[in-house]
Amino acid sequence: MVKERELPYLRRCVEPAAQALEAGDEPFGSVLVGGDGTVLAEDRNRVAGGDRTRHPEFALARWAAARLTPGERAAATVYTSGEHCPMCTAAHAWVGLGRIVYVVSSEQLAGWLTEWNVPAPPVRTLPVREVAPGVRVEGPVPELVEEVRGVHARLHGG
Repeated sequence: MVKERELPYLRRCVEPAAQALEAGDEPFGSVLVGGDGTVLAEDRNRVAGGDRTRHPEFALARWAAARLTPGERAAATVYTSGEHCPMCTAAHAWVGLGRIVYVVSSEQLAGWLTEWNVPAPPVRTLPVREVAPGVRVEGPVPELVEEVRGVHARLHGG
């Protein structure tokens, strides 16, 4: 269960998601928080340039691999506006990052996209637990779901 003290990190994820949308990109944002509660890094989606691997969760995994010890990575949490895709989940697990806390599940997002007649992505949507069963994961976070849905609706006309 997500603790009240974690909500600011999750709200902070919505900011870069909105910034991504304003920059003409898909609205996803993530924040990497150290075991002591310090925000270490954050990023937003950057796929509009054509590189579909430029997800914030993937970027944070690479950032952590380059800058943190294995112990620091294991103690860290990735807060994110949407549940990791399979590519980002794999990167998270391979790098040895700790928890994932997401606002919106991939199932919720897939439902909205279907509702808005958005074509399915080229990679099947899978829950984090199916891709990396050893990763601790929490979500969705009902307090922020409608805010994230609203950002996606602005992109897809929902």
